[in-house]
Amino acid sequence: MQPIYRSDGEWVAIYEQGHLFNVDGEWLGFVVGRDLFDPMGRYVGFLSNDRRLLRQRTVGAEQPHRKPPKRPLRPQIPASVPLAPMLPSLPYSLIDLFEAYPERFIYISDTRPDME
Repeated sequence: MQPIYRSDGEWVAIYEQGHLFNVDGEWLGFVVGRDLFDPMGRYVGFLSNDRRLLRQRTVGAEQPHRKPPKRPLRPQIPASVPLAPMLPSLPYSLIDLFEAYPERFIYISDTRPDME
């Protein structure tokens, strides 16, 4: 089980056995090599060496599609993970998908009520 981080260092997902899950345990997609595909089999982006989900800023019309596997069981999500390593800034040609498209991914902070 490997944590996936956003560029600002926030823990946003878990990679386990070829699948990516958000911090609530919801299935975000499956990984082939380093490429992530959503549950429908459409290309989303790639996992970088520093544990981020990235994509080229300009995406061609001919993105690969894959036949999705059977939906995996929800994993046991840990209560906490190690702090993110120092993440270098991204070149202009790459975007962090968790920052660019937050509506596609649900954060635990968005689903829990604020502490009063």
